Amino acid sequence: MIIGVDLEKDERVLQDAYNDAAGVTARFNLNVLVRINRELGGNFDLSAFAHRAIYNRERHRIEMHLISKKQQAVRMLGTSFSFRPGESIHTENSYKYSLERFGALARGAGWTVRKSWTDQARMFSVHALVASD
Repeated sequence: MIIGVDLEKDERVLQDAYNDAAGVTARFNLNVLVRINRELGGNFDLSAFAHRAIYNRERHRIEMHLISKKQQAVRMLGTSFSFRPGESIHTENSYKYSLERFGALARGAGWTVRKSWTDQARMFSVHALVASD
């Protein structure tokens, strides 16, 4: 198996990437609500939520949230949900690994890392895995 893995990096780099000034990641995150509205009959007002990405140092991951800007109620699949100002919908986790931690994860899942490659800046890695005997 070949797998790509985002490597651990400076927290500022992660914050800048997931809270980008152009708002690309925010639009991607808000698309969760677009899909709920379209596919599950929701009535989320996208302008009533703000994107926020937070680095969880202990878990080595970026956590993406949609934060309610106001008191509101929404419907989805015939059920009503209330949100207080500042209340979060946790939409995604994006884990970051060291080469060693990813190797341990792979071993725990029954794989052996045959070979690993990184980009020059060691921001990303690709691993060739084989099933453990």
